[in-house]
Amino acid sequence: MPSSAPPGLDRRLFLTSLLGVGAAAVGLSGCADSSAATAETAADAPLATKVPRGTSLKIASFQNQQQLQLKLAGLGDLPFKVSSWANIGAGPDVINAFRSGSLDVANNAGIPPIQAHYQGYDAKIVAINITRKPNYLFATKPGSDITSVKEFKGKKLAFSQGQAQGVVLLRALKQAGIAYDDVELVPLTSNQFLTALQSGQVDIAPLGNQQAPAYLQQYGAKGARTITTDVVDLLNLLWAPTSVLADSAKAAAVAAYIPYWAKGAVWQYEHPDIWNEEFYVKTQNLTAAQAKSISDLANKPLFPPRWDEAIKWEQETAELLAEGGFVKKFDVGTLFDRRFEAIAAKAVPAEYRR
Repeated sequence: MPSSAPPGLDRRLFLTSLLGVGAAAVGLSGCADSSAATAETAADAPLATKVPRGTSLKIASFQNQQQLQLKLAGLGDLPFKVSSWANIGAGPDVINAFRSGSLDVANNAGIPPIQAHYQGYDAKIVAINITRKPNYLFATKPGSDITSVKEFKGKKLAFSQGQAQGVVLLRALKQAGIAYDDVELVPLTSNQFLTALQSGQVDIAPLGNQQAPAYLQQYGAKGARTITTDVVDLLNLLWAPTSVLADSAKAAAVAAYIPYWAKGAVWQYEHPDIWNEEFYVKTQNLTAAQAKSISDLANKPLFPPRWDEAIKWEQETAELLAEGGFVKKFDVGTLFDRRFEAIAAKAVPAEYRR
C-alpha cells in the first residue's frame, strides 16, 4: 500500500496546507485527546428522553440554509436553545470549530469524520441521509479542451482530502483507471476551487451542482465546461464531538434536533419552488431557471433505519484514502454512535426511509 504523497507533494506540507500547522501535527501523531477514553465511556450511556431545561447547542448553518429551512418548514420550535448558528460548512473548518469548542453539531459528507479520526480528534456520526444521485460534477478551467474523466491524466486537479469533493475525485479517478501518480493533486479547500479554476491554477475542480450554473454563466463563453459522472457521495450526515455526546443534556438535545433536521430536508424536497425562490434566488442571486436546474438534480432524502450500508460505504472510502497514503486504515465502525441510529427514520414518512 503506497504511503507517499502524490508526485511533487510532500505529505507533511500537504496536510499542513489543508489543516494548519497545529491540526497537521495532531493528525500526524495519530493520538487522540487524553480525555477520549472517559468521553467514550460516557457517550455509551442511554440517551435521556427529555432535554433538560437550559440546554443549548451551537449548530452549523452554512449560508444560513439550516435556519431558513426550519423557518420555511414551520419547524422553529426546537426544544432547546441554539446559542449560535455558525456559518460553517467545509469539513476542515468544521473540525477546527469542533476543536475550539465553537460548534456542537454539523452537517457534512462522509469524509470529514474520517479526516478528524486521522487527526486524532474524536467525533461521532449521529444521523444519516443517503444520497443516490451525484451532488458534484467536474468543471474545467476556461479554454480547456478536456471533455471526460479519462482526459484528467497528466492534469492539475483541485483536491481537498478532508471534504466530499476529495473523495468524489478519488472515486472518479479509480473508476477511470487513473493512478494517483498519473495526475497532479493540488491541495486546496473547496472555497478556493473557483478562484483556482478562474486563474488557471488547476485544470479541473469538483464543484457542487449548485455552483455550476453561476460558473458557466461567467466562463462558459470562454471555454469552461462541466463534466458529469455517476460517482455518488453517498452520505449526508450529522456529527458531533464525542465530548458533546458525553454530556447527557447535550446528547439529548442532539437527539431532539435530528427529527427537525430530517423533517426539514423532506420539506425542502417537497417544496422546490419555494426553496428555489427563498434560497437560491434571494440569497444566492441565481435566476429562477438556474435555481430550477439545481433543484431538478436534488436527491430525495432517505433516512436508513439501520446504518449497515452507510458503514460499508464509509469503510470503502477510508480504504480508498489509505491506498493513496492520505490516512491510515482503520475500522470506521468506531465513527458511528448507534444510539442515534433509528431516530431520523422514525421522524419521517415511510417513503423517506431506506
